[in-house]
Amino acid sequence: MPDTARLHRWDDMPREKMNDLLDRRLVTGERVMLAHVYLKKGCVVPRHSHENEQVSYVLEGALQFWLGEDEKQECVVRSGEVLTIPPNLPHKVLALEDTLDLDIFCPPRQDWLDGTDDYLRGR
Repeated sequence: MPDTARLHRWDDMPREKMNDLLDRRLVTGERVMLAHVYLKKGCVVPRHSHENEQVSYVLEGALQFWLGEDEKQECVVRSGEVLTIPPNLPHKVLALEDTLDLDIFCPPRQDWLDGTDDYLRGR
């Protein structure tokens, strides 16, 4: 990892198309990852879990979350609200409207870096 600070501009970052309803941009440090996640209304992120702690900050729009193995805990996160998701907690998401979400992961998501995040790519 570099030993100097780096400036990133979201508009200059490549926008990765994951599927017809989901795009993202990533900024990764040594111990943290930030992602701008662009979800079109109706986009479903299938139930999944990961070892990474996650903080989801909805900048625009609204997301419906189902949390836990049984998906019994439900939560709508709207613009200006933040949801913290502990490591290994299964969760599923539905975009209730076009949404820009800032996801923060610690440590960085290795599956996102190496392209093995098939659940997002519709594979």
